[in-house]
Amino acid sequence: MKVFPDDLLYSREHIWIRVDGEVGVVGITDYAQEKMGEILNIELPEDESTVEMDEPFGTIESAKGIVELISPVTGEIININEDIADDIGIINSDPHDTGWLIVVELSDMEELDELLDAEGYHDFLVQELEVE
Repeated sequence: MKVFPDDLLYSREHIWIRVDGEVGVVGITDYAQEKMGEILNIELPEDESTVEMDEPFGTIESAKGIVELISPVTGEIININEDIADDIGIINSDPHDTGWLIVVELSDMEELDELLDAEGYHDFLVQELEVE
């Protein structure tokens, strides 16, 4: 099983968030990118649009199909990773760092309590893989 960075929080939809004050950087987990395989295309919202916790904010297309990206938090998008437009492969090669997707100004800090820490996400994956 992979090791997941301790400075991130994780959703059960395989999205991570790195929180700094009232801002969170959001991306997909290494587990998710590995399961999808080579990423071919990504659709993300515009700057200054809003996202809602547990609602789709975009899609990722891989050879295995199209997957909705489910937001781990509610807030306003204040930045989008323009680098992935030029090199979508960085999502596969470095999903927890340079392969980030969006930056969100958080509306409700209490939503973070519903996310998993690295150990909780690991335990969630173990349970999920046992079901498969």
